[in-house]
Parts: sequence; structure tokens; C-alpha cells
Amino acid sequence: MSSKAIREYDAKLLLAYWLERAPPVAPHAICKTKFQFPAPKVAQISWDAETNSITPDTKLPSWVFTTKLVAKPDQLIKRRGKAGLLALNKTWDEAKAWIAERAGKPQKVESVTGTLNNFIVEPFLPHPSNTEYYVCITSAREGDAILFTHEGGVDIGDVDSKALVLNLPVNQPFPSRETIASTLLPHVPAAKKETLVDFLVRLYSVYVDLHFAYLEINPLVVLDGVNGGEPQVCYLDMAAKLDQTAESICGPKWAIARDLTVYEQNESTHKTAAGGKTVSADRGPPMVWPAPFGRDLTKEEAYIQKLDGSTGASLKLTVLNPEGRIWTMVAGGGASVVYSDAIAAHGFADELANYGEYSGAPTEGQTYEYAKTIIDLITRGKPNPKGKILIIGGGIANFTNVAATFKGIIRALKEFKNQLIAHQVKIFVRRGGPNYQEGLKAMRLLGESLGVPIRVFGPDTHITEIVPLALGVEVKKTATSAALGTKSVQVGTPPAQVEEVEFPNEGGVGSIHKDGERTQPNDQIIRFDTTGGPSARPAFRPFDETTRSFVYGLQPRAIQGMLDFDYSCGRETPSVAAMIYPFGGHHIQKFYWGTKETLLPVYTSVKDAVAKHPDVDVVVNFASSRSVYASTLECLEFPQIKCLALIAEGVPERHAREILWKAKEKGVLIIGPATVGGIKPGCFRIGNSGGMMDNIIASKLYRAGSVGYVSKSGGMSNELNNILSLVTNGTYEGIAIGGDRYPGSTFIDHLLRYEADPECKMLVLLGEVGGIEEYRVIEAVKKGQIKKPIVAWAIGTCAKMFATEVQFGHAGSMANSELETADAKNRAMREAGFIVPDTFEELPDVLRETYQTLVKRGVIVPKPERDPPVIPMDYKWAQELGLIRKPAAFISTISDERGQELLYAGMRISDVFKEDIGLGGVVSLLWFKRRLPPWATKFIEMVLMLTADHGPAVSGAMNTIVATRAGKDLISSLTSGLLTIGSRFGGALDEAASMFSNARDTGLTPREFVDNSRKANKLISGIGHKIKSVNNPDLRVELVKEYVRKHFPSHSLLDYALAVEKVTTSKKDTLILNVDGCIAVCFVDLLRDSGAFTPEEAEEYIRIGTLNGLFVLGRSIGFIGHHLDQKRLRAPLYRHPADDIFINMADVSQPRVLGRMQ
Repeated sequence: MSSKAIREYDAKLLLAYWLERAPPVAPHAICKTKFQFPAPKVAQISWDAETNSITPDTKLPSWVFTTKLVAKPDQLIKRRGKAGLLALNKTWDEAKAWIAERAGKPQKVESVTGTLNNFIVEPFLPHPSNTEYYVCITSAREGDAILFTHEGGVDIGDVDSKALVLNLPVNQPFPSRETIASTLLPHVPAAKKETLVDFLVRLYSVYVDLHFAYLEINPLVVLDGVNGGEPQVCYLDMAAKLDQTAESICGPKWAIARDLTVYEQNESTHKTAAGGKTVSADRGPPMVWPAPFGRDLTKEEAYIQKLDGSTGASLKLTVLNPEGRIWTMVAGGGASVVYSDAIAAHGFADELANYGEYSGAPTEGQTYEYAKTIIDLITRGKPNPKGKILIIGGGIANFTNVAATFKGIIRALKEFKNQLIAHQVKIFVRRGGPNYQEGLKAMRLLGESLGVPIRVFGPDTHITEIVPLALGVEVKKTATSAALGTKSVQVGTPPAQVEEVEFPNEGGVGSIHKDGERTQPNDQIIRFDTTGGPSARPAFRPFDETTRSFVYGLQPRAIQGMLDFDYSCGRETPSVAAMIYPFGGHHIQKFYWGTKETLLPVYTSVKDAVAKHPDVDVVVNFASSRSVYASTLECLEFPQIKCLALIAEGVPERHAREILWKAKEKGVLIIGPATVGGIKPGCFRIGNSGGMMDNIIASKLYRAGSVGYVSKSGGMSNELNNILSLVTNGTYEGIAIGGDRYPGSTFIDHLLRYEADPECKMLVLLGEVGGIEEYRVIEAVKKGQIKKPIVAWAIGTCAKMFATEVQFGHAGSMANSELETADAKNRAMREAGFIVPDTFEELPDVLRETYQTLVKRGVIVPKPERDPPVIPMDYKWAQELGLIRKPAAFISTISDERGQELLYAGMRISDVFKEDIGLGGVVSLLWFKRRLPPWATKFIEMVLMLTADHGPAVSGAMNTIVATRAGKDLISSLTSGLLTIGSRFGGALDEAASMFSNARDTGLTPREFVDNSRKANKLISGIGHKIKSVNNPDLRVELVKEYVRKHFPSHSLLDYALAVEKVTTSKKDTLILNVDGCIAVCFVDLLRDSGAFTPEEAEEYIRIGTLNGLFVLGRSIGFIGHHLDQKRLRAPLYRHPADDIFINMADVSQPRVLGRMQ
């Protein structure tokens, strides 16, 4: 996500719509003349590869057929005129032929060859050359700049030397019209000056409101006014970039400008818009982000781009050479560049097949899709005789469960087993971070089972050391590296102090001490005295062992990590004082402090938090990219806040610039956005920096070292922590400034702090391709502002090997000039006296040599190691790692929603619909955990329909109606009705099933069954009806009997019940088998004779209330119907008539008599 180029067609539509509508950039930035806004006349012609045809005439605006035209490709191609890609003064037929001749054909422009597939057509504008101007608006860290020259056109030459520049610093007032005219327009005729000022004011207003990052118009034509009218402004060629991260803000504005019905109010356009099948989120189609010329998105790249857009994780794929032998699948933006650098440095750039990265904790499913796409590409075509190489690399993760992400990759590898073998693919894996051991073990075992060579390496191997191993290249090792190697733990380093959790905790609440006292809840709570203001620290040291912070957002995992780090460092108080969460109300949350617990308050505003905690001067802001701007400005209102870390990625660049300059005015240090944060070993940790506790211990971050580093990449920061712990005495402070174009603080800001800090003895700078921040450090070294030894490297040296423009993992990692390339930076740093290795692989060696030199000179005096305190492992993480077990509180065997698809008794929900098993089938899965035959599921549905309702007079319906009329909601009214179901109403199914089945099973004849029941003075459930009789049968019963006799394989209990009915009706004709009894005995026949149940299972289902469940489920339909009916009727509160109630208030002196109402 970064500033991305858009098509000229879209740029012109944005101006056409918003030039007269965008809010003014300042109150005084309004038009003074009767400015004539340019007509929105521009058409897009696209080539369809499937049909090999261009956009049909029916989809073009009417003016195309009546106007002389200009036609040109619209694919981010520079200098189209010089390349012969411009057709001028053509009729539509001529322009159409010109386009058709080139569409779908390869075209070489300078050194890049690509397919022409998109063209733009607009009216031809004859004009004198002296009416051509040039205007460009650019954005930089300091602010925007408007460049203008009165000599525009194809032969403009060196714009930087010719153009006049008006700088617009961030957070400064917009200049007056007079300043604009005098600065930019001294060579413009007086008659056109005011018109051009109006245009520039409106143009910049659009630039700001729509979050442009670049906008160039050349030539900008200003024609003389006709008959005393205003001069007419027209823009011919245009190039533009938008800030893609601002899509959440500007997406609707971009979309409406692309809605052609705004400009063409004819019937055909309306029909096209209204009759389209696609409905977008906004009015108009979303903005399109085209690939650079020569880099048409492949089907696979487009798929990964779509996948990336639908997840909070980052998934990137660029296919460089489909026939290449070397493929990468790398975790992390910085790491992905480092691996490409290493491959190119060994001379294999021409065989590098792809660039890409996955990061941000993608799910198993997302990782599977990403891996499957790459492996599919690897195994296409004819096998290469030399075989192929897949490097699955990555840095040391902060919080991603490495084993979990590998599951998706393993799934994909298994799927392509035969293809991988056929193509002789060798796989090399290097990874570190949480649970990396299990992940690497799983990959190694996979190689053994697949028959595919898989070699695995952990953090004890330098991040890119697997590259020469994979390529079969011999690497010369220095004497020190040969002697020591690269190990994860040096001699003398204490083992990881992480205990396994014991369950249960015998010393927990309620346990009995030796003195007979029990542990009380409050005994486990640690409270800290944190009164007073922030400690006095020098400006170069924003963090120390007393630093206290707020965490903005509910981030319990990150906060617990910070507190565990504090405890391991031996801090006296937690570094987190409170959380700020605007949506939850004031409350308290509990966290661990070592083996005990502490309480942290949660406030709804920064104001409340600051008032309660005057000792806090740092805020770690986890707010999202949409809310980080407002929340950060809120924090900047309070002078006690001296440092802000902004974690969010995708912060709009204009917002990031405003934040950094407001912070600079107030003297506040900003780290980020798009950062993992930073770490001050032994003192303070920002969020998830440094990874989990095992990595904290292994990298010795629990105590201070002597080396201060600054990097853009969070993942590479962990690598630096690891390397420094191996070859030096460790990190003194490390900051990841973030990979965006406008980080709040830059390399120089932190390196100057380290220079001023006497405890920091050695500096490390890990830069990257893109931007010029490294040159600020070079200037500081040349001026003598930085005198301490500085080891430096800029990643991205592979960029020069690529034929087309490639956007690396970070938003700012793209060179816009030779000066911004990694090679140029490394060369300049080396010439300035930095210690720069020849390749990134040699970085550990030069770090070791520099450190040992400082030790020999006595600048660094190593200190004895100390054992950090033991930190218990969190129960949840221990369980995820499989280190502990605990009996589940609940057991469920009928459904599972944890996977990618909901399961009903093991059946996927998609199959439920594909096989059309119906409601009866779903009941059979969830109630009986098995598929029943179709006749049985149809019977279940039949029962639900028959029992759905029995009129409003029955007790359940009446209760539902009364509750509804009392104003109760649906759930309350339904519950009121359901609570009446029992032995007297609706609950006879279970009892009837039990009585009839027991009678038959014990060998009673129907007459004996009736006689025994009469002797026991017990009614037979399921027999008898108030209205229906032998001569007036219940049609519901007849329907059930007919269906059962026709479809059931056996209906022995139904036959038995009908024989009982003959006995009972001989005494009274209303003693018939009623619907409850009929359903009950038929369901027993289903359970016993369907073949799906054992006799024991059938008896159990009768006993546990299954039959009554059918009545409850069916009757709920009717109860809901009665509730909705009463709501529709707006029925008032029900009061029962007094004359329908017999009230007998007996005198208290009379004896109480219990009576039975007949």
C-alpha cells in the first residue's frame, strides 16, 4: 500500500468532476474570475484478449464520432510522442484503425517491452506553442511543491532547472493569490495570470482533497479569451499518482468521478449503468491500479492481489521470469528484499523467477492459497534438467506462530507431491520466531514422507546463509566466522528462562499454607506506588527503566508481552500504566506480573488517563489506520506526552505528514507509522518488539548491550537483535522507524540520539532502496556530528536487475532516481567512512570485527552475564504448543465451526445444500449425528408441519399472545409459550412412546394393556380427543398413517397402537389414537426399524426427550406466528374479563379446605 500511479483517463475524470466541486484548501482559496472549467471529454478504449477486439462503438460517447481526435496508449508510458505512440487530428475511423493496428501487439518503449491493451481518446485541440505551459504538484516529507514553467510541451527539457517552485510546507497557511502569481507566473501574460491562479488554486484543492501524491500536466494549454471572455484552460497530457492508503477516505470520491452517467446524461449510458450486473460499494466503479508498462498482471498475480485486498495480512507476488529456476516464498517485507538481494549478489538474478512476501499473520487458509499459487507456477511446463529451487525464508517473527503458518504451506506441498518430484524441486527453509522448532520439524518430516529434498534451518543460521547453500555456491569465510560460525546461543549465555505452566497451580487462590491460612484472591494481586511525575531524562534517552506508558487500544497480548519483558529486566514497576479504549467505558483489566497479577485501568479518553497518571510520557498507539490520525492528534494535546509509537499500517501519507510536523512543533518523538516499534534492552519495550519471551532471552534483550541500531523493517530488527547477541555484547537500543514514505522519525533522528548517549558505543544503520534519508546521515558524518563507528547496509541491491519497476514490501522501498538506489547509498556511505560490507551476508563479520576493535581499545568493557528471572509461559500459548493438557469444560460432537467450513456431524455445510438434504436432514445430523434415509427425514419434516400450530386457544399460544400484548419482545413471548409445554400440553409424545413400546415389549395384548392401565387408574397417553372421534377422524392422524404405511419398512408399533384404539373406542368413540400418540408410535418405529440405530440407541433417544423436541421445534413456528400476528395487529395490553373469573374470598376464621377443580 503506497502512492500508486493511475491511468491518465482516470486522472482526467477526477479533475473533470472535482475541479469545480472539491472544497477549497483554505477559506481564501476561491476563484476570482469567471473561470470556465474544462469539458469532461475523454474516452477509454480497451483491448479484450479473449475476443481480440477493442471497445465497441456502442459503448463510446457521442462526441467521439463528430470530433477530430487524439489517440494514445494509456499504460503509464513516458514520452509517448517520442516513441511514436501518438495519433493526432484523426477522425474516429482513423483513430480506431490506428488503435486496432497496435492493440494486443508487443511494443518496445526504450528498454521495456509490453503489450498495448489500453488507449485514451480525446478531442484534438489546435493551439499555438506559446500557449503551452507546464505544471506539476509533488509531495515530499516537508510538504507539497507546485512546479510551473511558461514553456511546456514535448521539448520541455530539464524541468528541475527550468521550473519555478512554490513550496507549501505541511501545517502552514496556504499562500495568497499575489504570492502564487509572483512566485510561479512572472512570465505569463497579464491577461492569463488571474485565470491561471484560479486554476492552480482549484488544482491544488483537488490534489489535497483526493489525496494525490503526484500530478503532472504537460502541456497545460491556456487559450486566449474569445470576445472578451475568460481564457480557456485545457489539459492535454497528464500523469498522476494517488495515495492508495487513503482509499477508506477517498474511495467514494474516486468512484463517483469514474461514474460516466455523471457526464453523459443520455439514455444509452443510463441503461448501461442501471442494467449492469455488478453493484459496487459506492456510486461508480472503484479505482483501478494498473501494473507498470511491461508488467501486465498475470492471472496468478491478480489472484494474490485480490487475496491481499480481502485480508489484514500482506500477500504480494510478482512473477519476474516464469521460466526461472529459483523461486522464493518469504515471510516479511524486509526479509523478502534481503533474499532477492542475496540471489542477485551471487549472480543468479536472471534465474530469479519471482518476488513476493507473506506477512501480518495470515491464516492457514490464506497461506495455503498463496503457497499453492507459487508451487503451481514452479511445476508448470517442461522440467528443467538442472531442477528447481524453492527458498522458504523469513526473519525471526515477532508474534506469528511459525508452525501454524507452515501448515498451509505443507498442505500445498502435499498436493503437488508428484509435480515437485517430476521437476526435481529442492526446498530450503529458514525461519525463526514463536514455535519455529515445531514448524521446522514438520517441514523436515514432510520432506521424508514426500520424497522431496527439504533442508531446514533456524535462527542459528544467518538469514540469507541458505541462499548460497541452495545455489551451490561456495562462500569464503573469514577467520572469525570460520572459527565461531553463527550459533543461536553463545558460550556462557544462560538458557531460555521460560517455565512450562503447571496445572493446577498448587499455590493459587484457596491453597492452604503451612500455618493453616488459605491464599486469598488479593494475595495474588501486586499493587505499585506510581505517584509523581515522569522521571527527568535527557532528550537523547526517551526510554529508561522508569519509563511509563499508555497503550491506546485493547491489546492484552502486547501488554502482557511488555509486562513480561519488564519483569525479566528486573523493573520495579510495569512500563504500562493504563489502557485507553474509547468504546468500552472505564473498567479494570488483570495481567500477570511474573507469577502474580496486577490490575491496569482502562480509560475512554486520553484526558482522563493523563489526569490520573502524571508519570506517563509515552503512548503506544495501536489504533487502526482509520482512527490513528484523530487519536494521535488527541495525544499531542497533552504536553506530558513526549513520545508516540504508531503501530498501524496503511496510514494515509498526508495524515502521516501532518502528524510528524505537529509532533516536531511540540517536541514529541514519533516512531512509525507501520512499525513494530522498538526496544531498549533492560528498560522498555514497545508493543510486540523483540518477539516472544524465548527470543527476548535468546537475544539477551533483558539487559543492555552497547550497540544502537535503526532499521525500517520490524522483522529485520529481530534479525539484528539476534546477530548482535551473537557477535557483540548485544543491543543498547533498537528502533524500527517503519517502512512508509513518511515515517515520523528518521534514521538521523535516532542516530544523533545514540551519538549523544555515552552508554551507546557503536551504531548500526539498516537502510533500503527508496528515499534519501540515508544521505542525511552521510551529511551528519561528514560534518562530524556523528563520530562513533557506524556499520551500515542498504537492502534492495537487486532492484537494478529487474527490467520493470517492482514495488518491494515496504511502501517507501522504490527508487525514483539513481540517488535512491541501494547501490548508490551503499557506495556513498562507504565513501563517507561508514563500515559497509560487500554483501548483506558479510554483515555479521563486520559487526564482530568492529565490536572486537572497540573492546581492544577499551571503549567497550564487556560485563558478566546475569540470569534473568523465570517467566512462566502463558497457559494459552503453552496449550497451543502442546506442552500441557487440560480436560475440556464442554464436549460437543454435533458441529464444528473452527475450520474453513461449518460442519454438521462431519458433513460440510456446502454439501448440505449440494445434496439438498432439507430441514429433516439437518435435524437428523444435529440430533442423531447421522444421515437418515430420505423417507425418515421427510417424516421429520411432516411432523414439524403437523405440529406447527393448533389455533390461538391452546395454552402455549395463549401465553405467547398475552406476553406479546404486554409489549414483550419475540424471545420473551416465545419463551412464555414454550414454558407451558409439559405433561398436560404438548408433552405427551415421550410418555406415549414409552407407554406403548413398554406394553408391547413386555408382551401385553392391546386389551391387557388397556385393562392394566384402567386398574392402575392411569390414562393412556396418546389416546383420546375432545372433539374428534371414530366417525369424525383427525385428518392429521390419517395423513401420518397413510405416509407411514406407504414409506416405512415396518410399522409394528403403529399397528399395535391402532389395535389399542379398537379396544378404547369400543368403550367411547372419542378415545381414538390422537396426533401426539400417532406421531410418537411412528417415531418409535422409525428409530427401531430404520436400520440406523441399535436397540440401545433407540431406547436412549426415547428416554432423553427427543420426541418432545419435535413438538417444541414444530410448535415454535406457530408461537412465532402468533407473536408476529399480534404485533401487526398492534393489539393492546390484554386484561382478562372479571366476569369470567370466580372469586371466593373465604373468611379467615373458616377452616381451609383443599379441593380439586373438575
